Amino acid sequence: MADPDVIVVGAGLAGLSCARELLRRGHSVLVLEGADAPGGRIRTDLADGFRFDRGIQVLQTAYPEARRVLDYRALDLHTLYPGALVRFGGRLHRVADPWRQPLSALSSLGSPIGTLADKLRVTSLRGRLLSGSLEDIYRRPETSALQALRGIGLSRAFIDRFMRPFLASVFFDDTLTLSSRAMEFVLWAFAAGDTAVPAYGMGAITAQLADALPAEGLRTGTPVSRVESGRVTLASGQTLEARAVVVATEPAAVARLLGDRAAIASRGATCLYFASERPPLEEPVLVLNGEPVGPVTSLAVPSNISRTYAPPGAALIAVSVLGAKDDPGLERAVRDQLARWLGRQVGRWQHLRTYRIPDAVPVQHPPVRYPEDQSPEAAPGVYVAGECRSAPSIQWVMSSGRRAAEAASALIAGY
Repeated sequence: MADPDVIVVGAGLAGLSCARELLRRGHSVLVLEGADAPGGRIRTDLADGFRFDRGIQVLQTAYPEARRVLDYRALDLHTLYPGALVRFGGRLHRVADPWRQPLSALSSLGSPIGTLADKLRVTSLRGRLLSGSLEDIYRRPETSALQALRGIGLSRAFIDRFMRPFLASVFFDDTLTLSSRAMEFVLWAFAAGDTAVPAYGMGAITAQLADALPAEGLRTGTPVSRVESGRVTLASGQTLEARAVVVATEPAAVARLLGDRAAIASRGATCLYFASERPPLEEPVLVLNGEPVGPVTSLAVPSNISRTYAPPGAALIAVSVLGAKDDPGLERAVRDQLARWLGRQVGRWQHLRTYRIPDAVPVQHPPVRYPEDQSPEAAPGVYVAGECRSAPSIQWVMSSGRRAAEAASALIAGY
């Protein structure tokens, strides 16, 4: 093909969102991806009838950018239970969304996870978040999540037994030192819509975006070694030229390609997948570890959410652990902990895969800015899309791709 208007480096969610917007604006685009297929971290691997998302991931259907861009009907979204089961004191306790599961919420009032006062304060916080805009969340005074939760009067028990493990399952950080703004955005997302996964795995999201590209617009297995204004150098030594370049890779690769020494810090995660003949739970529900012991942060049964995650007669279990741990004893420690939770059946589970994700989520310590305020420009004619110029979540990564496309389009219009 002739030199494209824009070269996008990276075919993950940010890069594909950017490419889609550029095509919509009438520009020619070439997306370069170092891996063997598009998707980045939002990719689903298929083996022996099982589908493996690269970590426990979900789509919050309320995300404005996702609603604008994605075809939810084609994704065939399957929703999770609006709430969670929390392991504490030797039992699983239900914490339900009182707006969507009022009877379950009433029946759990006597649980040790939190008091009635806690639930009323959370309901008040929910109302405040839903009454404003996303921009309002990021304009409010900022503190740490822990200080914010204490500030609205939540009990220490509810914070430690529910809020801490819940936020750890999202940010892979159980210290509660993350920004109150980042926390409130997540709470808004869970309250404003459903928590869902596509019927055929989270990779269906990036596959839908990639399918919109012309065949000549995507080159996989093409790592990039250098980015300059108007030029990209491939690892093979070949150079490609364009009017603008968008770098839409993970933060460490952005720093390497652009020579930026101030790479952002991130949190790692590990996801272990097991197979069993029967699911350990019957519901499509997230299980949180409300006890300060053991490596397990959360557990889910993806095949309870969508049957396509496992072949007939089998169930798929996903277990999340904080940190990208290359520990030969991790599987045994996880099994031992889950055996205490779920009984002897855990000993019969088959370990299928382990995904270690060193840069799962950027650290979200204060100050956290409103993502739409952050400029995508890194150098003349070079723009950045993704978490390092935005914030984590499908919402902000997709919007970062759009904003980079808007900036590149404006540059081209000025030629």
